[in-house]
Amino acid sequence: MHVKHQITPDVVIGADTIVSVDEQILEKPVDKQDAYRMLSRLNGKEHSVFTGVAIIHCRSKDNRLEMEITDFYEETKVKFSELSEELLWEYIHSGEPMDKAGGYGIQALGGMLVEYVHGDFLNVVGFPLNHFCKKLAELYYPPSKHDVQHKKYDTIHSVDASKNLSDRKSESSNFTEHKVSSKLDSSGMHSSGAVYMSENSSTVRPGFTVPLENQNGVSQNASKLPSKILELIDGFRASKALFVASKLKIFDHLKGKGPVKAVDIANDVGTSVCGTERLLDACASLGLLEKAPQGYSNTDSANTYLTSDGKYSLHGYIIHSNDHLWPLFTNLESAVKEGSRQNHRAFGKKADDLFKDYYHNQEVKQRFMAAMHSIAHLTARDVATAFDLSQFKSACDLGGCTGALAHELVQVYPNLSVTVFDLPEVISNTSYFQPSGQHVAPVTFVSGDFFKDNLPEADLYILSRVLHDWPDEKIHVLLSKISAVCRPGSALLVAETVLDEQKIRPSVAVLQSLSMTEGKQRSGSEYKQLLEKYGFTDVQIKITGNLLDAVLCFKKSLSL
Repeated sequence: MHVKHQITPDVVIGADTIVSVDEQILEKPVDKQDAYRMLSRLNGKEHSVFTGVAIIHCRSKDNRLEMEITDFYEETKVKFSELSEELLWEYIHSGEPMDKAGGYGIQALGGMLVEYVHGDFLNVVGFPLNHFCKKLAELYYPPSKHDVQHKKYDTIHSVDASKNLSDRKSESSNFTEHKVSSKLDSSGMHSSGAVYMSENSSTVRPGFTVPLENQNGVSQNASKLPSKILELIDGFRASKALFVASKLKIFDHLKGKGPVKAVDIANDVGTSVCGTERLLDACASLGLLEKAPQGYSNTDSANTYLTSDGKYSLHGYIIHSNDHLWPLFTNLESAVKEGSRQNHRAFGKKADDLFKDYYHNQEVKQRFMAAMHSIAHLTARDVATAFDLSQFKSACDLGGCTGALAHELVQVYPNLSVTVFDLPEVISNTSYFQPSGQHVAPVTFVSGDFFKDNLPEADLYILSRVLHDWPDEKIHVLLSKISAVCRPGSALLVAETVLDEQKIRPSVAVLQSLSMTEGKQRSGSEYKQLLEKYGFTDVQIKITGNLLDAVLCFKKSLSL
């Protein structure tokens, strides 16, 4: 603008808004199914609306443009009421969600979905006007020199805190980053990057500055706190604190109660008072509990995900992680050296014997199924709505375990009949996990081995968290059987974590692969190549933002 119009603008403003729920970012929906997925995730929950704002203050000096950039963000908490399917679809069909972050506009029809708002209402509309005006006042009427505090940093001379302390934004630029932080904010979202200190704690980056170097020519940021690395070093402590608290059912003891003293929790659980208090403090520091002078209480997230009887409880998966995955990963060095699973070191048993324990020891089997149910229940809605499956009349979930995904499918698609096909030892224990209620649509359970037995007939076959676990020869048997039984026009839905093409994202799936199973995680192109090999075409991939993504493909029609 400065060059084109020969006029220097006073200020340039940029802003964008996102919605965040359960540590996932929701942007604008791409279609009605995507809008339904977003609104279903927000339904009955509190979520965060973030708007990021950048203000560029421009000045012309000697026919050169000088810019001072200030940025900040505003967070507002919004709670949706419990909304019926009919109301959600009626709102979606109005067309309003399609150009709105998170799939709703609070200033119009979307306001009827909202139970309460904590914070700046205009921020939810799309721009935090109050915060913005305060920043403008700070920009045009900065504090006088004697009002500015002075802060001292290790190897940096005492400077005005309102002045710039940073020089680069990325590794590829010519500037030096003074301090990097990675923290978990109140919304549960990670924020990381350069931290620039100012009185108003906004990010200020005026002009261009020369990198600070010490006498040896080494940039001074080398001596700064490597927050991300330290977070990784100590990450195992946080995991184990969560595992132990879950195993002692600390969150169950606190559910539905006001603040409880550490001594009372210790008496209930049967643990030492000092040890219990330290564990509770650790959980509070991790944001899992709230601590007050009167005692400890669950956070909303703990009530939702960490109590053993919650609808979206991850308790089963946490116990499985502690009892089974933790011992495997303590032998990771041997796993890397040998390139094999470390069951013999972790449990003193071969993989086949351990697998038999899962299905012949009732307690172990129940824990394992609870772990699988946890993940399936948490991901079911996103998998079920990743594609429009209303064209299918029957579906068969191969290895569907407790039927969590199957029950979600019949809720989303009332005209779809779903059969769960799994081993007899699994099917005999599914009753414990079935949803209650008069209006729950039925799901059929059939026992069998999908490698050996005939598969039930269906228009749609489903493989959820199956393919990544088996070696190529087993996958060949399974996909060959599915391809043979599929009629032209039938489809296969695969639910797995889809890696990026470089196979480094998402990191959770890459780290899971270190357990050295016989199978492997795959990228989108690898799934496409694999499925086309067995006669499936029109391979579509949907990254859901949840733990599982979805891949849909169709059996070749006769005309092809």
